[in-house]
Amino acid sequence: MASVGKANTFWNRLLQLSSDSGVSLQAQLRQQLVSAILARQLPEGSALPSSRELAATLGIARNTVILAFQQLVEERFLETRPRRGYFVVEQLPSAARPGSAPAPATGAASPEDAGEGGPDWDARLPDMTGKRAIVKPSEWQNYPYPFIYGQFDPALFPTADWRECSRMALAVLEIRGWASDLIDRDDPLLIEQLQKHILPRRGVWANPDEIMVTMGAQNALYLLADLLMQGTRVGLEEPGYNDARHIFGMRAREVVPLAVDESGLCPDDALAQCDYAFITPSYQCPTTVTMPLERRETLLREARRHDVVLIEDDYDTENPALTQPIPALKSLDRDGRVIYVGSLSKSFVPGIRLGYIVAPAAVIRQARALRRFMLRHPPANNQRATALFISLGHHDALLRRVAPIFQRRAEILRDMLARHLPQARARNSPGASSFWVEGPPGLDARKLAAIALTHGVIIEPGDVFFSTDAPSPHFRMGYTAIAEERIEEGVKLLGQLIGQAMVR
Repeated sequence: MASVGKANTFWNRLLQLSSDSGVSLQAQLRQQLVSAILARQLPEGSALPSSRELAATLGIARNTVILAFQQLVEERFLETRPRRGYFVVEQLPSAARPGSAPAPATGAASPEDAGEGGPDWDARLPDMTGKRAIVKPSEWQNYPYPFIYGQFDPALFPTADWRECSRMALAVLEIRGWASDLIDRDDPLLIEQLQKHILPRRGVWANPDEIMVTMGAQNALYLLADLLMQGTRVGLEEPGYNDARHIFGMRAREVVPLAVDESGLCPDDALAQCDYAFITPSYQCPTTVTMPLERRETLLREARRHDVVLIEDDYDTENPALTQPIPALKSLDRDGRVIYVGSLSKSFVPGIRLGYIVAPAAVIRQARALRRFMLRHPPANNQRATALFISLGHHDALLRRVAPIFQRRAEILRDMLARHLPQARARNSPGASSFWVEGPPGLDARKLAAIALTHGVIIEPGDVFFSTDAPSPHFRMGYTAIAEERIEEGVKLLGQLIGQAMVR
């Protein structure tokens, strides 16, 4: 009996399954058995317990163990022996065998010699990690008051609908459609859904050869910078999207700050000096100002007069809190002067990483050729699942379902900011999924964000949106990822902490 107890202890320690994991118990069991085999914790030829014994030891269904064993037999990690059970194979495939990597060439540097006579990487590499960026805690969901922008509320994610579309995309006939290399093309069904269902809501009408799918809006900006901006002058709103400033700065000769007022971007003399201008007219990033029609017409007229190409980032317009979306600037474009960048991340889920560019066919043709050199095309299975999600009405249903929830959260956040931070000025245009808050004079929002984080409150300091690296009293607060009942307590706590972040 003692040997049985020791065996049970061994398997309980080796295989630790969790029902709270997002991975099925069968998949966890397979993963951990493979890891144990490759790590030689289960040597070649060693016996495994019977499915009944292992199921009893781990407290799981016997069928779960049987299916895991059978899959590992098919993958040649395990083998069956008549009337004896399951064993680790006597000889693992060479690709899986530990230590099967080729030996280093004679004279290769040993670890202790690394760096002696090697490349001076500090001299060769640009400093990418040192650039100012919006920092979001990786475990933000564990914080009680996540006023974080651009993230989703797991409680609102349409899990069943997305799983349905993923299963449909994995049907045999569907796989035959997307599994081949698309080279520089996109899933035609997704292009069709963008063309017929997503873009018309923004007043944008485009032919299929004027649309290209990207790995999110940021990938779209990088592609456009590589394609168009070498040695040019590029205008960027001040304050404006800081990642765009870094992306364009790597290619452009100069990034020119463009002033922003109560109506958004100012089409002044600075714009006239630019070859390209990056703009966020629907909700100015980060102030959320919506550019009125008259200003839009003036902007297009001035861009035409000075031959400036406008790159419109329509980043927040799928926010379902706005029942009547404002038409995009692109909808007013009559001469192909506006390149339109959109994303499905804000309305659906950031992790899907799908965006798109709408531009004249000549631009899209060259952008496809450039994208082919970089990554060929975004994963076609994700494109197909997303296309099915839109075509089956799930995307529209999601927007309708969460619209009243987001509207209520925005109202509560607005009221609580007025009550608990009366010394601050908060701006939120209808439908924008964040508030741009200007604290009292002397506030260092970076310091406030750091202090607030230690109390479980996440806000985004606003200094990164400005071209100069100076303390700023501005910060951004999102409401899409925080539960309604936590908003008041989070804002109240922030109001109690604000005095600790004043510059003396």
